[in-house]
Amino acid sequence: MCRMARPRKPLLSRDRIVTAALALVDGEGLAALSTRRLAAELGVSGPSLYNHFSTKEAILDAVADTVVDQVDLSMFSGGTDWRKALLDWGRSYRAALTEHPNIVPFLATGPGLRPAGLRMADAVFGAMVEAGWPPAQATRIGALMRYFVTGSALGSFAGGFVGDAEAYDPADYPHLGQAHLLARNRERVDSGAFETGLRALLDGLALQYADANTRASAEG
Repeated sequence: MCRMARPRKPLLSRDRIVTAALALVDGEGLAALSTRRLAAELGVSGPSLYNHFSTKEAILDAVADTVVDQVDLSMFSGGTDWRKALLDWGRSYRAALTEHPNIVPFLATGPGLRPAGLRMADAVFGAMVEAGWPPAQATRIGALMRYFVTGSALGSFAGGFVGDAEAYDPADYPHLGQAHLLARNRERVDSGAFETGLRALLDGLALQYADANTRASAEG
């Protein structure tokens, strides 16, 4: 009589480790991720993870880069106007981060040597220089966009208010009579705030760009 073969466990791979780590961070936060916990989630022994990643930090780097790799960069290679490119990129960047807000504090430290993060930095810097921005200012633009987008993805402004109208006594907070409605309209409020800030930021850059071109023409 033939014995039925036992189903084989899926082979451990970098992709499988990263997928499980991202799910753990998404569900429970950065503090929940440890090699022991991750190994248990994958049904393997802890040391087997080190065949693919040397440290927990390396796993986090890969998780962060997986999220950044979701950001659309195509607008920087099609001859798009620099302002429109930054607008579209900023929206895509925020969308990727707000899908995985728990990894944002780790991402905020910078790209390090993560390939997707470095590709993004290279694309933004290259497009700004090609558009006529001086290299130093192109670097600052990439930095300020990262500050703005990661900051917006760190948490919800609207979600920070409670839904109880009685919490906002008009005697104490005369201007917060509608504050209890913010949380239920969280996405609309937060998205609207992001769009307002992004457009204001780009309007300011456009003024600097026009001023620099005017001065360059006068000097030429």
